[in-house]
Amino acid sequence: MKTIGLIGGMSWESTARYYALINRETARLCGGLHSAPMLIHSLDFAPIAAMQAAGAWEKAETILVESAKNLAAAGAGIVILATNTMHIAAGAIEAAVPGRFIHIADPVADALLADGAQTVGLLGTRFTMEMDFLKDRLRARGLTPLVPEIGHTDLDAIIFEQLCRGIVTEPSRATYVSAIERLGANGAQAVILGCTELNMLIDETNSPLPVYDTTELHARAAVTAALA
Repeated sequence: MKTIGLIGGMSWESTARYYALINRETARLCGGLHSAPMLIHSLDFAPIAAMQAAGAWEKAETILVESAKNLAAAGAGIVILATNTMHIAAGAIEAAVPGRFIHIADPVADALLADGAQTVGLLGTRFTMEMDFLKDRLRARGLTPLVPEIGHTDLDAIIFEQLCRGIVTEPSRATYVSAIERLGANGAQAVILGCTELNMLIDETNSPLPVYDTTELHARAAVTAALA
């Protein structure tokens, strides 16, 4: 099994779930006491979040590219980035570690298409919902992503002010359920949890639409690639 290199810390809450999901999937596929060989570079999220807010995407990209190179040099045969928003840097990372990087949108698109869904709601940070870096990757696969109407700052605040700090509240859950209901009313057949912390709030038990969790699907794809 190839060593999986994980660029994490954005936030550490979701990175911890990646670690658990990757090892559970490895045990499921390999049996016994097997776990995944992993290298984790957990970045300090505060400076990255400040760069996002300031629009300093190239500066943040440089940090992530260096992380990917270091993981590859240390022996990672597979590299994944444990955050949706910073996949704005995916092209640069792919170029830095050719043949090793698994884009978070690809296993999600695979799962949606396999299930026959085409028009899908996309939830995430305001950067993920407003910018095109993730939506264009989905569109290239023939999917039609929908995002909530303008004025979704409450959704963004829940991610940064609560979920990234490990805070989960029922009012916040209700806010997201309402957003999913509106996406369904606009034609969405399913919803993508396009933020790696959103699974703390939303799952199949409370979502009005079928849920496609980027964290879980990405983690499983990493294991599949590492075992290939």
